[in-house]
Parts: sequence; C-alpha cells; structure tokens
Amino acid sequence: MCRKLTSLLFILYTERMFGACPTLTVLLRRTRARLLARTRLSALMLLVMFAGCASTQETEHNQALTFLQLKAAPDSFRGQSTVIGGKVLTARRLKDSTKIEILQLPLDQSGRPVYDLTQSQGRFIAQQREFLDPATLPPGTRIAVTGIVSGSITLPLDETDYTYPVIDIKRVQVWAGPEDVARRTNPYYYMGPGPYWGAWGPYWRPWPYW
Repeated sequence: MCRKLTSLLFILYTERMFGACPTLTVLLRRTRARLLARTRLSALMLLVMFAGCASTQETEHNQALTFLQLKAAPDSFRGQSTVIGGKVLTARRLKDSTKIEILQLPLDQSGRPVYDLTQSQGRFIAQQREFLDPATLPPGTRIAVTGIVSGSITLPLDETDYTYPVIDIKRVQVWAGPEDVARRTNPYYYMGPGPYWGAWGPYWRPWPYW
C-alpha cells in the first residue's frame, strides 16, 4: 500500500511538470484513477482484517474468563463480556427487570450446557432489562447466556448468604432437553394389545396392526 501511495505522489508531481502535454496528462490521470481505486480497495481490506482480528480477540478473551475466576472476584470483571451456560433454577419478573437464577454448567463443543449437574461450579444471576416473561424460562431450562458482567449481589441461600456474579443479558440461547427431543422424534408408544398414545391422546386399534 505504501508503494501505491508513492506512485500516486510521483504521478501528481509528473502532471505538474508535464502539464502542457495533453496526451501525457490523460495517461497520467487514468493511471492515477486506477491507483486510487486500488488504494481504496486495499484500505477497505485492511479495515475488514482489523475488524476480524478484534472480533477474534474478543471471542478468545470471553472464552479465557472462566466461571471460577468470575465467581472468585466478580466485581473485578465489571464491563467484560462473557458466555456462561447453565440450568434455570428460578425466573422472576421485578419492577424494572427479569432476574434469572441459574445453576452454572460447562458448555460442550456445540455451546450446549452439559447434563451432569455434579460439574456445576456454582450459581449466578442473569438479568434482562427489557421485558422477559419468566414463563418462557421455566425451572430446568438449559440456556447459554451471552452478556456483560455487572458485578455481584449477595442473597440468602438456605441458611447462609451466597454471593452471585451478575450478568446483564445481551442474548439467551435456549436448548431443548433430551426428553423434549425424544418426545418430538418418538411421538407414539405401543406395548401390545389395547390403546396406544399419540400426540392427541389414546387410540384403539386391533392388534396386531400394520
């Protein structure tokens, strides 16, 4: 790109020196136009590359923040973006936000929270400033939360106090449980003579049937 800028400066200098020659002036102007177009394209490509590098660095930075680090010192990570998965414990609509208490669970390679609850490293609070109906996130729902760390809050938990990291939600990915997948892929169950159950209730049919 520096070489192109040098060429442009040389062309501008040559135009001033030989401006009296119409043919040479036309050629120089055409060459200058082509170089300007290439320079603009190169600058645009550089901007795209820088943006991509910044996005990659942010993603790597998000992944570098572990839940144990966040749990140990949530206030020191204020303003940092992160992605955390887990299982919804409760969801409540407050006066100015919806508060979701979540049992943290590691995310697998597809970004889905694992099903082994013993892998949990604690709890956290995710809050949505805009309206979010708690009925859409019943207890047991597995989600992945993308958001910004806003600090911490200490609340009673059974007979003790527990400090929750707090995440301001930017995006929530809801994952279906294995029982939901089984219900969609195997909607009919039949064990022999008698009624069998489908999506709309019991059905009677002679046995065997084809």
